[in-house]
Amino acid sequence: MSDETENQTDETENTQAAAEPSASASMAGERVSVDNLRVLENIEVTMTVEVGNTEIKIRDLLRLNEGSVIELDRLAGDPLDILVNGTIIARGEVVMVGERFGIRFSEIVSPEKRMENL
Repeated sequence: MSDETENQTDETENTQAAAEPSASASMAGERVSVDNLRVLENIEVTMTVEVGNTEIKIRDLLRLNEGSVIELDRLAGDPLDILVNGTIIARGEVVMVGERFGIRFSEIVSPEKRMENL
């Protein structure tokens, strides 16, 4: 075997050896990410659906009773805000699921926009 052929063989082996740890490191990184997500899956969050809001004085709050009506800042038919831990993540509409209320998501807020609200 000539010196040139031997050098090419050594370079090929070194290139393959260098690529293998990188691939296995990438696979290990993916496993760590999946494991991290599995840990996060079990964290409980509070999801809130906001129909609308308003500001009233305590005097008016104390005068509320059955049949009282409070005007909200939304129009009938406007989408509802869906919040997780106080951060808006989507908008949706009320639907009936059997005899219960549900929410159909009509718009998901982009991750960039969610980060702005933090």
